[in-house]
Amino acid sequence: MSDAISKILSPTDPDGPTGKLASWLAGFRLEHAPAVARERAKALTLDGIGCAIVGAQLPWSQTAVEIVTKTEGSGDRTIVGCGVKTSAPGAALLNGTFIQGFELDDYHPLGPLHSASLVLPALWAAAEGEQRISGRQFLEAAMAGYEVGPRVGMALHGGQMLSRGWHSGSVFGTHAAAAAVGKLLGLDAARFEDALGLAGTQSAGLMAAQYEAMCKRMHHGFSARNGMYAAILAAGGYTGIKRVFEREYGGFLSTFGEGHDPDASQITDALGERWEVERIVIKPYAAMGGIHAPLDALFDVDARRRLRAEEISRIEADVTHAVYHHGWWVPERPLTPIGAQMNIGYALAVAVLDGAALVPQFSPSRIDSDDVWALLPRIDVRHEPSFDAGGQRGRGRVRLVVTFTDGERIEVNRQMSRAIESPQTNDEVAEKYRALTHDLIEPERQASIEHMVRNLEALDDVRDLLGLLAPPVKSPFA
Repeated sequence: MSDAISKILSPTDPDGPTGKLASWLAGFRLEHAPAVARERAKALTLDGIGCAIVGAQLPWSQTAVEIVTKTEGSGDRTIVGCGVKTSAPGAALLNGTFIQGFELDDYHPLGPLHSASLVLPALWAAAEGEQRISGRQFLEAAMAGYEVGPRVGMALHGGQMLSRGWHSGSVFGTHAAAAAVGKLLGLDAARFEDALGLAGTQSAGLMAAQYEAMCKRMHHGFSARNGMYAAILAAGGYTGIKRVFEREYGGFLSTFGEGHDPDASQITDALGERWEVERIVIKPYAAMGGIHAPLDALFDVDARRRLRAEEISRIEADVTHAVYHHGWWVPERPLTPIGAQMNIGYALAVAVLDGAALVPQFSPSRIDSDDVWALLPRIDVRHEPSFDAGGQRGRGRVRLVVTFTDGERIEVNRQMSRAIESPQTNDEVAEKYRALTHDLIEPERQASIEHMVRNLEALDDVRDLLGLLAPPVKSPFA
């Protein structure tokens, strides 16, 4: 290879964090990943599909569909569960909104983002072009995206972004989507550098969206769309920011991590050896990730003494800074579903009453029930500064105390949520998918989707899977 051609194919600084990541992405092949990582990637994909089916017909999702399709018009790209199609950008935006539509989707505990809602919508939209994309190609591209997003998040110290008011996943989610679509398009290392730079300049997301706005549901959809565009633009020769992660002025880490000592080494630490897809957590509750450990602690108390609201005098939860600022404010009636799913107090109250924290517990009618609001004033959430010493790995630490009217006091301490401590098996993830979609799609369709995803390498054309995802689904609130 001539020096001129080599220069075209190589990133501007092959030894920098951007260059190393771009080169790895260009050279990555599915067979480089161990079988356990590949199987976990398929389980994560199936979970994302289940979440999309739940999210497709939610009221706020349908509002988004009406507006986006009116703006984007008709097209040839699938909108999950709706029976209509639109443009590639519109489909990526909407499908990301669906997966993130009810706080049931995955999260990475150290680089907090929701990977499936970024990677899958971008890939689905890109894969429905003229060229046939096999399931094997799709899985390879998905794994690239699943790997990149958490690493960029860890470089910004993950949860610190939440404490500062950024919606972390939508800030570094553009890179996950760009990596996935870039891999699907076969970008070389130089074009991957452009794609990463184009992704970084489109990153955004404010966490105040969690209180009542619909747009929190759409944040990862924005990033899926923007990351897809980043890869497509790079593939067409449109250049992006070079060395985007290490630029001192206006670079991704220097700007988003200003004053917080970002660590660029996290982007390529053990790259190709440690697989982040194996550390992505599958949610057992329909609530933001930081609420999972408090819910686990509450159910631990329930296992020792049956929780009855009338017998509870006080519930106290002490949590880390990131979880406190992300998940606690004094809730006021009326409370929207997004606010309920982000509020520790509401989640604990409804879990006491219902013994669960799933879709029914966060429906509008349940949120407005008097029994929940009667219990909420007896719940107090506090920031415990000593818990912050654990850093990112200790972000989920919680101390929960339930005091009963007869004077008994039960205290439970957890270092992390049960989902992190003892991850669900791939079979258990499939069980979650079946439970979520049981009343929303026909059994034959449900089984066919699962079979295709769990045997993704054997799928000849990913459009066959999208054909199963396209027809209308039922609403979980029906």
